[in-house]
Amino acid sequence: MTDVPPGRDPKDDAIPDTGVGRGRGAPIGTPRWVKVFGIIAAVLILLFVINHLAGGGIGSHTP
Repeated sequence: MTDVPPGRDPKDDAIPDTGVGRGRGAPIGTPRWVKVFGIIAAVLILLFVINHLAGGGIGSHTP
């Protein structure tokens, strides 16, 4: 058997190097509900801007 540097476990060579440290899972992405909320918010803002630019607005300011 070959010499192993001090502080290194020879069993680690059998584990493929995935770039993920020991005891850590894969990075967690953005939850689905956050993406859905963002899309809904963007659509509502876009509709408000289109309505406002078309002359609508929130309410009528003329008597």
